[in-house]
Amino acid sequence: MPGGAERVLRRRIGSVKNTKKITRAMELIAATRVASAQQRSRAARPYSEQLTAVIEDLAASGADIDHPLLRSVENAKSVAFVACAGDRGLAGPYNAGIQKATEAEIQAVRSDGGDYKLICVGRKVADYFSFRGYEIEETFAGFTDAPTYEDARDVARKVRDLFDDGVVDQVDLIYTEFLSLGTQKPTVRRFLPLESTEVIASEGDGDTEAVAGYSFEPSPEGVLTDLLPRYVEARLFAALLDAAASEHANRQRAMKAATDNAEELIGKLSREMNRARQESITTEIMEIVGGAEALGSDADAAIDLSHLAQNV
Repeated sequence: MPGGAERVLRRRIGSVKNTKKITRAMELIAATRVASAQQRSRAARPYSEQLTAVIEDLAASGADIDHPLLRSVENAKSVAFVACAGDRGLAGPYNAGIQKATEAEIQAVRSDGGDYKLICVGRKVADYFSFRGYEIEETFAGFTDAPTYEDARDVARKVRDLFDDGVVDQVDLIYTEFLSLGTQKPTVRRFLPLESTEVIASEGDGDTEAVAGYSFEPSPEGVLTDLLPRYVEARLFAALLDAAASEHANRQRAMKAATDNAEELIGKLSREMNRARQESITTEIMEIVGGAEALGSDADAAIDLSHLAQNV
């Protein structure tokens, strides 16, 4: 029968093996979702590029408007932060990076005597700031691993309302930028007010001289007025797709590290179990040898007594 230590180690090895199966499965799922998120990001890029190209065309046509989304304040006293994290954990430093970056930005605004509004995208960032007593304007959750354009539109509508109504002077977007499978970094970018139409147009690569002769109905200004909100939504959607790809990439790495650690722990526990088994076997052998020696001593003593009785 194996000793008590061996039984305990056997149970621990079984538990770690079950954990390894889970982390390995999560690693494979995350790898699949990273590829899917990258594909969705590439699929959404032409829409954003086309919007930028149209704004470039409008700028070339001399369109210039005084749109609320373009208004700029010299010293912003109230800043809204859109913090984009995940709904679930087990993604390494992904959620913590956004939490720390957002908290640092809030503290910077407070130290300058300003006020803030916090919009949380994802349950993890909302739980973090709610637990620490921060005031949260609104929370959006349930879609961070696979955001849709409608999700981006809902968040953009809330942000635009705050900015258009003058509640905040500036909106900053905090999300994890996807650079490659091995590199993602938390990024803080100004979201509103938008840059001027000339700056937006400079992001395009069209031939402005070739399109300057186009006519726009009802007018270049009217088209631009309708396009700017769509441009805001497209920018936010691109950021959400980047964040989703980053979350899956971080989860893949975290689960791979957990799987590797489980394998290492299984090997260590197996060696300990083998040592415990050897010690148990050695102990049993020593007990058998000791018992045999004791029986031999008892037999010799019995023979001596029998000889003594015969002599008497």
